[in-house]
Formats: sequence, structure tokens, C-alpha cells
Amino acid sequence: MHTEGTEPGWEDRTAAIAHGLSWVARWSLRVVLIALGAILLGVLVARLWVIVLPVLLALLLATVLWPPAAWLRRHGWPPALAAAAVVGGGLLGLVVVVALLARSITGGVADIAASATGGIEQIRQWLAGPPLNLAQSQLDAALEAATMRLQQSVSSIASGLLTGVGALASGLVTGLLALVLAFLFIKDGPRFLPWLRGAVGERAGGHISEVLVRIWAALGGFIQTQAAVALIDAVLIGIGLVLVGVPLALTLAVLTFLGGFVPIVGALVAGALAVLVALVTNGFTAALIVLGIVVAVQQVEGNVLQPILQSRSLQLHAAVVLLAVTAGSSLYGIAGAFLSVPVAAAAAVVLRYLGECVDARTSPDPDPTAEPVDGEVSNDPASEAP
Repeated sequence: MHTEGTEPGWEDRTAAIAHGLSWVARWSLRVVLIALGAILLGVLVARLWVIVLPVLLALLLATVLWPPAAWLRRHGWPPALAAAAVVGGGLLGLVVVVALLARSITGGVADIAASATGGIEQIRQWLAGPPLNLAQSQLDAALEAATMRLQQSVSSIASGLLTGVGALASGLVTGLLALVLAFLFIKDGPRFLPWLRGAVGERAGGHISEVLVRIWAALGGFIQTQAAVALIDAVLIGIGLVLVGVPLALTLAVLTFLGGFVPIVGALVAGALAVLVALVTNGFTAALIVLGIVVAVQQVEGNVLQPILQSRSLQLHAAVVLLAVTAGSSLYGIAGAFLSVPVAAAAAVVLRYLGECVDARTSPDPDPTAEPVDGEVSNDPASEAP
């Protein structure tokens, strides 16, 4: 007869539970340390955002401008001259686009303002008729209340304008710094990986170099994918606006193209702006037609174009893209929404590479055709990064 606590296997059960709890405790501590490191990294990025933002923008610009610069260098151009040529050409193209947008908007302001006045009158008549049946006195009272509220908020509006001017100046400085950094990245970029391998050692430098090459390819794939999708959206929506007879069709198409570089959010904002202009200038029926066109084009984009193109370049699920854009916009505004998907793609590249390293260490029969994960950078010329 066994006494309590001395049954066969009692010690083994206790040891198993203790081992499980110890395993959970160790991994919990590791997860806490990783989370703490992520929080510290986020705090550091927030404190140095004025530096981080132009660096990230410069990297994206460099991925776009590097192919023509590499072509010029292969044809005998000096690195500095090739970098200056592509950066200057890109800046000139941007200035031309902005000038065309400004000219188009300026030419249509009078028509839009006149249509807006008529639209407001239509809204007033709709409010006064069924089913709301608001009397003219009620509308006047509401308008007077809104006017008084606006007058009371003059100081807040003035401070907001000053803040906007300051933000514009900061944006110009950030843009100029990004252009300078992009020039330097394109000119001296090919020297970076050899310097890095020599600085941190061949083994660690090989791993870091391979990851950076893959991230560079992912960033280039992101820009190319977004440019292709945004161009198709802009062309289709622009054709629809022209057929409906909406003014500023070219301007709205260009804005749709630019908005396409902010995944999901940019397309919604550009589409809403197109519908609003159609409502003000062409009436309710035209706005419904434009809304149908925008929704149809975005459905084709979201369900056909992006899954096909992004699955080849970024390999990110749509839910990951949406969550990344939401988090980036809530933390860092428009810039965060624009940069969130490239950052998520870079993080995915790092995780995939770590998974390959784990598989290479744990696989009993490694695949000889698999990509190298021992820190050796591929000799494929297509993987060259500045």
C-alpha cells in the first residue's frame, strides 16, 4: 500500500510539469526581451524620425533611379555624373508634373466654383423638400450658428495655418535631404556591401549582405508593382472621367496615379475626390457613374492586379498590407502609410531568411539546389544593389 505522494510515476509527473513550466518561463522571458527591444527600436525611430524619414525616402528613390544610373555607368559615365543625371532628370520630371497639375487646376477653378454654388443651392432645396421639409428659417438658423462657430474658431484656424506652414517647410527640407541622400546612395552604393563585409567579418557580413540584397530587391519590386497598378488605375479612371465629361480629368488621373503609391488608403482618397468633383460639377447622376467606375476599377485592382503582381514581388497577404498601412498611418501619418508596406516587406524578407537558416541547420538532407543561407551572397548580377 502506497502512502500519499509516493505513487509510482509521481516524481516523473512532477518533473514533467516542472520542465514544461521552466520551458514556458524561458520562452516567455525571451519574448518579453524581444518585445522590449522592439519597443526601444520604435522609441528610437520616433525620436530620430527627422533622420529616418529622409533615409527611407532616399532608399526608395534610389531603387527607382538605380537602373538608369547603372546603365549609364556601364556605358562609361563616372559614378557622380550618372547619379547627378538620373536625380536631376527625376526632379525635372516631378517639376513638370506639378506644373501641369497646377495649370490644369487653375484653369478649372472658375467652373468648379460656379458648379459648387449650384450644388449648394441644390442641397438647400433638397433639405427644404421632402422627406426632411426643413423650413427656410431653420436653414438660416443653422447657417448662422455655423458662421458664429467659425468666427469663434478664428484663432484656432490661424494657429492651424501656421502649423501647416511649418509642416510644409519641414516637408521641403525632408525632400531636399532625401534627394541629396539618394544621390549619395546611387553614387557610392556599390561600395557599401564590400565595406560592410570587411567591417563586421566575413561570416556575419555575408549574412547581412544577403539580407540587404534581398531587401533591395523587395523594395524595387514594391515600387515597380505599385507603379504598374497605379498607372492602370489612373488610365482606366481617367478614361471613365473623360467619357462622363468631368472636368480636371487629367488632374484627377494623375492624383489617382500618385495616390496608388499609398496602398489601399491612397486609392480610396483619390476615388472619393473624383466622385466629389463629379458631384459638384456634373450632378448626382454623374457622381454615381463615377463612383461605379472607381469601385469597378478598384475591385479589379484589389482582386486581380495586386494579388498577381505583389505575390511575385512582396509575397505579402492583403491582411498584412492593410494592417501595416493602418499602423503606419496611425503612428506617422501619410509618410507612415506610404512607408509601411516597404517596411513590412523588408521585415518579411528578414523572417524568411531566418527561416531558411533554421531549415538549413535542422534539415537532415539539405537541398543542394536551395539558395545559399551560409552568409555567401549570390553571384547573380541581377541581385547587385548599390
